[in-house]
Amino acid sequence: MSGAIRVVVVDDQPLIRAGFAMVLAAQDDIEVVGEAENGADALALLARTGADVVIMDIRMPVMDGVEATERLSRLPDGPRVLVLTTFDTDEDAFAALQAGASGFLLKNTPPEEVVAAIRVVAAGESVVAPRVTRQLLDRFAGRLAPSPRHDVRLDLLTAREREVLRLVAEGLSNGEIAGRLFIAEATVKTHLGKILTKLGLRDRVQAVIFAYDAGLVSPAG
Repeated sequence: MSGAIRVVVVDDQPLIRAGFAMVLAAQDDIEVVGEAENGADALALLARTGADVVIMDIRMPVMDGVEATERLSRLPDGPRVLVLTTFDTDEDAFAALQAGASGFLLKNTPPEEVVAAIRVVAAGESVVAPRVTRQLLDRFAGRLAPSPRHDVRLDLLTAREREVLRLVAEGLSNGEIAGRLFIAEATVKTHLGKILTKLGLRDRVQAVIFAYDAGLVSPAG
């Protein structure tokens, strides 16, 4: 990515928006290009203002963050979304991930971690730890609707890629997958990149959700 990372902050509390804007304005590589107080206003703003990352509160009037995230995820080359939540096992955080968010931030996240998360997401990665993703999916698996039959998209993957996807969905990090399969961590990253491309997915979080939805892995217990 060239130039500054363009960020839109969406929250119904003016003080929270101002706090994020102040923190981000101090970064040379990040530019706050807009603020909105609910999901509907955010969509209207993003229709006329380009952005790379949206920091999105979940609970807002008019249109909540989950619906706004789902609508943004349908856009070609739309911005990546980081949702804000109070608890890392929040059911709405899971819903936002399922809707297409690239990760979530706790509202008490230190400023330096917020900045780091924005950079990671802008680079095309997710900011939910693999095991947290697994825990969320296991906890709220009832909200997933597994395909009643084999998902043909799995046939696009090689046997090794399918194995890597299964381990990703089980909550293993790239390093742990490398150790399990006796391959280099760089090779794991290459496999994961090919998996995302073949399946048309944006990041690791979406890959995990796909694996559950396609029946490649099942909830724990």
